[in-house]
Amino acid sequence: MERILIIEDETPMRTALTDLLMAEGYRVLTAGDGQKGLARALAETPDLILLDVMMPKLDGYEVCARLRQLARETPVLMLTAKGLVADRVTGLDAGADDYLVKPFSAEELCARVRALLRRTERKTHLSSGLKLGETEIDLIRQTARRGKKAVALTNKEFAMLKLLVEADGRPVSREQFLDVVWGYTAFPTTRTVDNHMASLRAKLEKKPENPRWLKTVHGLGYRLEVEK
Repeated sequence: MERILIIEDETPMRTALTDLLMAEGYRVLTAGDGQKGLARALAETPDLILLDVMMPKLDGYEVCARLRQLARETPVLMLTAKGLVADRVTGLDAGADDYLVKPFSAEELCARVRALLRRTERKTHLSSGLKLGETEIDLIRQTARRGKKAVALTNKEFAMLKLLVEADGRPVSREQFLDVVWGYTAFPTTRTVDNHMASLRAKLEKKPENPRWLKTVHGLGYRLEVEK
């Protein structure tokens, strides 16, 4: 069952959206302001986010921009009363996948939700598997094998690999790893990221001191270099 996070400060609208999506068979999570919504999006990793623009503490543009800065690729459908082209451009530039102007019909909202979820499902199928030399990794089931032998990776190591795959060759900073993999409730340091990367290299690279796939980006973090 797909999980949809609704970030909306107006209670009547939040309730109406919740009822509609639950009736369509989705599991619904909610947050009443941008700050709580961002925290819940990072903690719960929903399949889709419905995001209001005008909210207290953090507006929808800022919530979406921060998610993208942290390399979170969760699809975002922005909901707003602002219908000007400039407003839509701002939302899309912040990283939104789609934009729906209030008032809207229940049918159109559900159709856009289905379309975004289908797009995400296709992307997930493409990126769930990772092959590094003789090692085959399933990021969904969190399994890794080299031939017939299992490779023991921790949950944090799988999460780091998933973040690198989602970055699609772009560098991932140590701060992004800390925010996404360890979260706000932990207090690790950037050295923690380096230690875990050293462990990953020891398990996956033939020459950890001269890695083939898990590359260092000096002054920033790491990136995954694989053949397409």
